[in-house]
Amino acid sequence: MLFDTHAHLNAVQFEGDLEEVIERATSEGVSHIVVVGFDHETIKRAMELIEQYDMIYAAIGWHPVDAIDMTEEDLSWIRELSQHPKVVAIGEMGLDYYWDKSPKEIQKEVFRKQIQLAKEVNLPIIIHNRDATEDVVKILQEENASEVGGIMHCFTGSLEVAKQCMEMNFYISFGGPVTFKNAKKPKEVVKEIPMDRLLIETDCPYLTPHPYRGKRNEPSYVRYVAEQISELRGVSFEEIAEKTSDNAMKVFA
Repeated sequence: MLFDTHAHLNAVQFEGDLEEVIERATSEGVSHIVVVGFDHETIKRAMELIEQYDMIYAAIGWHPVDAIDMTEEDLSWIRELSQHPKVVAIGEMGLDYYWDKSPKEIQKEVFRKQIQLAKEVNLPIIIHNRDATEDVVKILQEENASEVGGIMHCFTGSLEVAKQCMEMNFYISFGGPVTFKNAKKPKEVVKEIPMDRLLIETDCPYLTPHPYRGKRNEPSYVRYVAEQISELRGVSFEEIAEKTSDNAMKVFA
């Protein structure tokens, strides 16, 4: 049993063959997929997918790159949709200082509003962090995000930062980059994360793991993430699959 905790099957890249993609995931042992909606179109599509497929659940929020576009009406809409029993998290949310579409102060404001919303509706949060670690951790602390906890999505930070996040009730999720030959830090950190705080994901269609790097990612490839982690930690693939699935069930319960 494998649990892909972060996928974008609502992306245009899957419009032509979604049925086959889901069949391949099932045949590789993937039992659950959380599809993440992060703007108008992707949230709408995520909500459609949870009605169509038993194995698909949704996380809904607003991406920091597009923070400048989010209105109070959007926040109310997310609050309303979050009542659906198959909506299991708010996000992805956070800060992204790599792209400069949304000013940092607006990103921070939208991030804080979504944490507050998650606490209101009692759902965990999924964090997107790119080149903004110090501010992300600071805001999580200031907003008492530990009340709901959640997931540090596609984690590539240091062990020290991972420990800070785990202290705030967050799980640490690894995706395709942990399989890259030059990804020294994720490989080192994944060996040290307590087993009861470890998650796996694809972030498909992006960040495709080795040996398919450069091609479209899909949930069936979460197996390669689990295999790499099992190798790095010196435990069986089955143990990683079982424990990361158990952890996902707990965070999304």
